[in-house]
Amino acid sequence: MFEFLFKYPPSVFSRGRFVLLGSWPVWVLLIAVLAAAGVLAWLIWRQRERLAASLRGGRAAIVWILQTALVALLLLLLWQPAISVATLRPQQNIVDIVVDNSGSMGVSEDSSTRLDRARQVLNGGLLDQLRQRFQVRLYSLGKSVNRIEKTDTLRADDPATRIDAGLREIAAESATLPVGAVILLSDGSDNSGGVGRETLDELRARRIPVHTVGFGREQPEHDIEIEDIQIPSRTLAHARLEAQVAISQHGYAGSHAILTIREGGRTLATHQIALKDGRQTESVMFNAGDAGVKDIEAAIAPLPKEENTANNRVTRVVYVDDAARRILYVEGEPRWEFKFLRRAVEDDHQLRIASILRTTENKIYRQGIENPGELEHGFPTSVEELFGYQGIILGSVEAGYFTTAQQSMIKQFVDRRGGGLLFLGGRSSLADGDYNAEPFSDLLPVILPHRKNTFVRDMAEAVLTKPGEQSLICRIEDDPAKNLAHWKILPYLMNYQDSGTAKPGAVVLAEMKAGNRTMPLLVTENYGRGRTAVFATGGSWRWQMQQPVEDMSDETFWRQMLRWLAGTTPDRVTASTPSAVVADDNHVHMRAEVRDTTYLPTSDAHVEAHVVAPDGSTETVALQPSPGETGIYFADWSAPKTGSYVAEITATRGQGDELGKDVIAFRREDGVAENFHRQQNRDLLQKLASETGGRYYTPGEAKSLARDVAYSEAGITERETMDLWDMPAVFFIALLLRSAEWLLRRRWGVV
Repeated sequence: MFEFLFKYPPSVFSRGRFVLLGSWPVWVLLIAVLAAAGVLAWLIWRQRERLAASLRGGRAAIVWILQTALVALLLLLLWQPAISVATLRPQQNIVDIVVDNSGSMGVSEDSSTRLDRARQVLNGGLLDQLRQRFQVRLYSLGKSVNRIEKTDTLRADDPATRIDAGLREIAAESATLPVGAVILLSDGSDNSGGVGRETLDELRARRIPVHTVGFGREQPEHDIEIEDIQIPSRTLAHARLEAQVAISQHGYAGSHAILTIREGGRTLATHQIALKDGRQTESVMFNAGDAGVKDIEAAIAPLPKEENTANNRVTRVVYVDDAARRILYVEGEPRWEFKFLRRAVEDDHQLRIASILRTTENKIYRQGIENPGELEHGFPTSVEELFGYQGIILGSVEAGYFTTAQQSMIKQFVDRRGGGLLFLGGRSSLADGDYNAEPFSDLLPVILPHRKNTFVRDMAEAVLTKPGEQSLICRIEDDPAKNLAHWKILPYLMNYQDSGTAKPGAVVLAEMKAGNRTMPLLVTENYGRGRTAVFATGGSWRWQMQQPVEDMSDETFWRQMLRWLAGTTPDRVTASTPSAVVADDNHVHMRAEVRDTTYLPTSDAHVEAHVVAPDGSTETVALQPSPGETGIYFADWSAPKTGSYVAEITATRGQGDELGKDVIAFRREDGVAENFHRQQNRDLLQKLASETGGRYYTPGEAKSLARDVAYSEAGITERETMDLWDMPAVFFIALLLRSAEWLLRRRWGVV
């Protein structure tokens, strides 16, 4: 219909430039139009006496506008309007045809696969038409692009789709070859994160249009898919973990499904979910178990009529560390909180508390020390000694107990060391202990009140906030509803302290209600490389004393609190990878951040990774210093086999003195990515086409591709000028203007 009215295809108008071929200048046309408008207005004004009353005023203006538009159109035709468009010279340009050969193109829909339909489009005349005018090169697209001679060699068996890398390679070839256009036949199911800005910029710079032909349904009829699972890549032994599982479904809204977390065939947790429209996220709690590398699988049992069950399970690798975390607890006076806090974690072998209890003005009592010299002179006076801990708890002890140098070290412990710092409530804590001065005022996640007597020996009720309901620190029960109910029946706190107001960026996990007042109880915040928290009471010991001996509320809370405090504190060597799962690729980027004994970045270390493969074989990989980044070392390595890997990264210095070591785990998977997001990604294909000057086609529209491809500014081109004056649309517009005037006059009775 478009070509019937406008004579040429839409691609001509989208790529062409409007021109006037008449010999007279454009300003003459403008003057002629204005003159005609003036004459018509004068004629209508001259006849005002003879016009009926119903045609005066606004109606007369409408008639004038319609007459002027018709005259302007006729005058424009005298100037010979045309469109100038760049076209590819026949037989001098190359058209690249790229066919998606990935696994998702093998999906069968309506008795034929997507790849079969792509072959039908090409072999149904499109290839022959293109070859009559251009040199045609065929490519298959998967993990890379490869030249092929015939479409019969395509099998839809490539384990991944990387459109970005394929187009970048083709764009690079066009630097020396006259590539006029690219035609991509695909379902758009890309596994590499889409087409990047750099690739689009390069295609635009070379003026190469990418025309896309989309295949496949845009959403399945019956399918449930685990899109992702968010889980810590490392944790402490026997830690409670929360898996955030993202799920999408089509055709099962209102139904129920069973979500299972497994490790090595062993079920760790199950959770019944009610399926909703669109995307939803479900939380599942489970125990990490003993130390080691764990393949954690989230799976949903297949549902009736489900089209694709291969996307019902996702595996992530978790490294469970058995190294104990050392916490320094400084308490200014004997009190129940000190006793019960230590007791709550004494059976947790991952947490070791070394404590200093001030019994008199100049006397301390040490507990939990590893050797007689530890904390012999009280709070550490050197960075090396203090930085040997992963967490610090400050109880009812005034800020003045610490020297200026020690206060500065505490700040550096959090900021530079990356440790955790917890402030407890007490009669010598927070505002009553003068902590509203630097550096503690910077470290605190709250703004303390500027007054004394903020500590009150009276009962208060602990109440979870919305963030607290989601936090692992406050998760006494695995089930969120049961956990909230459990908090409501916890005994009252024995005392409370006004902690002021939370800072912007801090998170209030729990509040306390005392009479008509509501104040922050548990507040956390990230600071530098570490984290800080306030627990504004010294009376949580009643959670143990006032409940049955078998109740573990107090123990569970404090173990999770202290694991949060010290569990993620980095050592001198911190290793990482961009992704714990390498999907359909063998490239692994290992990165290590190395610091000296004072936790300052060091650039003179020797860093190696000792990699253990799934079959038990080992390999040593040297990490190189990163240019311009002090203390950063990296290596790019190829994982030869599928499965889970463990890499121990060690840093030494000087004569082999070890700075530290760290362990990372990652997993290589092949043939998995194509099981997910198998519906047509039309948005990606349309964006790719529009960003490069191409056009998106359905298979039924692709027959016009052979003609549309010719309009391109890439390759070897020539300008072609096409007349517009004889378009049927011009006749219809003129007829419409004249008919509209006549119909209005007839309606108004002045024909």
